[in-house]
Amino acid sequence: MELSDGDRKVSNDGAILDEHFRNDFPAEMNSDVKHHQQHQQQQEDDDEDSGPKISDHQDTHVPEISETMSCHVSKEEDVAVTNNITHLQIIQPHSLLPKPEVPPGLFSNQNADPFTRFKSLPDSLTVDMPSLGKFFKDRSNSLSASIANRFSSFKNNNNTNDDHQMNKVTEFSISGLKVIVKLKNERDFEFIKGRITFFSRSNCRDCTAVRSFFREKRLKFVEINIDVFPLRENELIQRTGNSQVPQIFFNDKLFGGLVALNSLRNSGGFDHRLKEMLGSKCSGDAPAPPVYGFDDPEEEAIDEMVEIVRLLRQRLPIQDRLMKMKIVKNCFAGSQMVEVLIQHLDCARKKAVEIGKQLAKKHFIHHVFGENDFEDGNHFYRFLEHQPFIPKCYNFRGSINDSEPKSAIKVGQRLNKIMSAILESYASDDRCHVDYAGISKSEEFRRYVNLVQDLHRVDLLELSTNEKLAFFLNLHNAMVIHAVIRVGCPEGVIDRRSFFSDFQYIVGGSPYSLNVIKNGILRNNRRSPYSLVKPFGAGDRRLEQIAVQKVNPLVHFGLCNGTRSSPTVRFFTAQGVEAELKYAAREFFQRSGMEVDLEKRTVHLTRIVKWSNADFGQEKEILRWMINYLDATKAGLLTHLLGDGGPINIVYQNYDWSVNS
Repeated sequence: MELSDGDRKVSNDGAILDEHFRNDFPAEMNSDVKHHQQHQQQQEDDDEDSGPKISDHQDTHVPEISETMSCHVSKEEDVAVTNNITHLQIIQPHSLLPKPEVPPGLFSNQNADPFTRFKSLPDSLTVDMPSLGKFFKDRSNSLSASIANRFSSFKNNNNTNDDHQMNKVTEFSISGLKVIVKLKNERDFEFIKGRITFFSRSNCRDCTAVRSFFREKRLKFVEINIDVFPLRENELIQRTGNSQVPQIFFNDKLFGGLVALNSLRNSGGFDHRLKEMLGSKCSGDAPAPPVYGFDDPEEEAIDEMVEIVRLLRQRLPIQDRLMKMKIVKNCFAGSQMVEVLIQHLDCARKKAVEIGKQLAKKHFIHHVFGENDFEDGNHFYRFLEHQPFIPKCYNFRGSINDSEPKSAIKVGQRLNKIMSAILESYASDDRCHVDYAGISKSEEFRRYVNLVQDLHRVDLLELSTNEKLAFFLNLHNAMVIHAVIRVGCPEGVIDRRSFFSDFQYIVGGSPYSLNVIKNGILRNNRRSPYSLVKPFGAGDRRLEQIAVQKVNPLVHFGLCNGTRSSPTVRFFTAQGVEAELKYAAREFFQRSGMEVDLEKRTVHLTRIVKWSNADFGQEKEILRWMINYLDATKAGLLTHLLGDGGPINIVYQNYDWSVNS
């Protein structure tokens, strides 16, 4: 970089110090500085005998400089004056050197900026990267050393005073960070060599109390839920004489139920009894823990039509055909099936057509366009396993369940019990957080996956209105848990559409996605938010036979989609589904679904209401309807806003799509 004559600074000996000094590399800069120091020392030695000097007494103004000096000082640069008035040098720090800090208390004005940037640095440079890296390195070393020292002190303190330190929470600060360490008490129950086992049922309050007590005590236990493992109920009766739960065993010894547990807890003798009964290892007579991967033997009746179906699968010419300008794959003609039945069953044609209708009713076969059950002639049908939606169905595992179809009511009750047991073991007490990783590895979830295969050919027409409502609410929430485990929680708009539409089950011979269950069945074929297409097309029999005819807006507070802003996950009973939905709505509005700002006359509502406003009505109607499900405080504030006749602003809350894990 070339400098003009006005920008150069010249000393008496003719040496020139230009901007190159400031922008050169550190090695070259160090050599220049050394040369300058040697020159300055020699000049000082020469000036001891003669030469003008600056007086020790100085006024506040700058001393005048002799005219013999050839120098030019820029107003934007700092000036260093040596003891020799004839030697004037400009010394600037290199840009890669650390900048000096101003001593504390130098500035009388506390509000003034105590740091003045050197003019040699550009104004745009705001971060010194070497200093920043050094800062984080020092902070990291300080944090690591402090934590190591602290844990070392914990260990020393525990050796001298274990009882005093065990059950306490210690807080300490490290370089502006607050660290809280809770030491787990491992010596309180180190004498336990046996096993705690208790029998339970799903949705049992006493069982929940026992489970919570053991968790608070940090005691390991084995839970045997006889709703999940029904064959263990006989063992419970043999050991206790009845099937009441909870029943707690310490090794092979019966401790009792919740009453006995509360009695010992209140008297303070629980630890003594625990030591007395679990001081020895568990014997072979104790209740055995459930084993993963083994199903209870069940006598499943084989459908009487299975042999005929197997015959048809072997004999029928299954082909791809062109019909209505579409290629229909893996189909056969009704007349072909009738001929095969007549030939192998030696029956009349009318009897063969009757058998075909029975096969269609049991969902072994379906018309390719859903136009009829079964008719003789040039009508085309498919086996259920050849339907095009099969690859998207996650309860299909290679083959259709050919067993006699089970009652939809019993399958729904079993699903409720298994999923409730899963939540009790793998969800927080308020059901806001779910351990999906733990669920995926559990024996309960493995049995659930086996159970949903019974939905293939289940008869949904036998369900009453409340039974249908509870059945599909529970199925939706169970499918969400299964979907999060198998495909993960959706992150974007496109992923959410795929999540709610592509994850499907075969239920009663038809595909059901999360979108179909919510908007097709429970909302009577209403569009989902930002969609132009209804779940059921014209002529879909599910709309007339399965869909709930009267929409209940409370269903929105019973459906969980696996996100943090959705209602908590729960499962319902057919007998109490209405009351349980009301309770779910009250809990949701109490937690976060609705807030009232009286000063700003604003009501903050969940976005669920906006997305489904067709189910709730106009905004004023929504607020009046909502009062029935609010606590006394919120209901009073909202009633005041609605009663004074003034305007009310409704603001919809942001929706948190992150997974509720």
